[in-house]
Amino acid sequence: MANPQRITVAGAGFAAITGLRALRKQLPEAELTLVAPLAEFIYLPSLIWVPFGMRSGDDLRYDILPLLAELNVHFVHASVTGISDDGRTLHTDNAENSEIENDALLIATGGRFIKKLPGIENAITLCEGIASAERIGERLRGMAGGTIALGFGGNPKEPSAMRGGPMFELMFGLDTWLRKQGKRDAFKLVFFNPAPQPGKRLGEKAVKGLLDEMARRNIDTHLGHKIKSFENNTVTTEGGEIPADLILFMPGMTGPAWIQGSPLPLSDGGFIQADGMARVAGMERVYVAGDAGSFPGPDWMPKQAHMADLQAEAAAENIALNLAGKPAAAKFKVELICIVDTLDKGMMVYRSESRSLLLPAMRAMHWAKSFFEKRYMRHLPHVKG
Repeated sequence: MANPQRITVAGAGFAAITGLRALRKQLPEAELTLVAPLAEFIYLPSLIWVPFGMRSGDDLRYDILPLLAELNVHFVHASVTGISDDGRTLHTDNAENSEIENDALLIATGGRFIKKLPGIENAITLCEGIASAERIGERLRGMAGGTIALGFGGNPKEPSAMRGGPMFELMFGLDTWLRKQGKRDAFKLVFFNPAPQPGKRLGEKAVKGLLDEMARRNIDTHLGHKIKSFENNTVTTEGGEIPADLILFMPGMTGPAWIQGSPLPLSDGGFIQADGMARVAGMERVYVAGDAGSFPGPDWMPKQAHMADLQAEAAAENIALNLAGKPAAAKFKVELICIVDTLDKGMMVYRSESRSLLLPAMRAMHWAKSFFEKRYMRHLPHVKG
């Protein structure tokens, strides 16, 4: 009897979990291994609700071990440190599993924020995780008034590598929360961005809708000026300074640190270079999905969550084809689905390569975003303790 085909998946986010499910469906007899620092999945889209007490950190932390057992996946507790042998060996910091051999590899280790701006330690980045979201909440509850500056940046060498949506949600949610607290008049909110039309990837109508919503909520804007630095109480741009008692900022993204110096091909923006089938350029049976990769597509194409799922599904199908001696054939669908939440309403944006749709803010979309979280996570238990 032939040895089972060995497939390694690196990471524990959207792309990794979806990839494992799809691989097991495609290859019921394969030997699947997941490599990740923790056997946990963090539902990052709901971090926007943590600062306002609508979610706790534990609400977003899920135990993936039951799913791995159900799918018959071997778990290696480790961080990836590199690859060799044209991708057939994955290196980790686990002494007992420092070299993991495979017949196919799916990289889904996510990206990292670019932390090069001087004084960036003076800003809090929401999507760095639960601890950051909780820290924002603690700061907000300790403030009686003042100026809060909110903004996001990008990767100049890879314009799609940004997370602007969560910052719009955090900003509108903050305005809603302050009004409910009866404290809005004591605060000045300022949104800053180097682009004159922030959120353009959501579409022209969405940009107008976002800017109109800022005006309606009396949120000041500082747009079209390159960000130079942060100090404890100041955001400095080429267009002037923004005094601030609290700075909330989402930097642009680049690829994970471990790929630097590896044989993996990198894009100008520092991501793993891949094609429209999620294949890593120049490597056999090595695929990437989610924030770790750079993919061809329209300039509005997102990188995380739903898009990561679509890329992982295509990767799994192509891995199955490759292991059967067939060429890759599955192209991932390019699709943007975003609900910009305001704590009590939500504006939905949809884009595909053939059409686009914008639904104005309505209460139903807020509940839809919450429903999707529950539906997506329904098969995973929360981490105990």
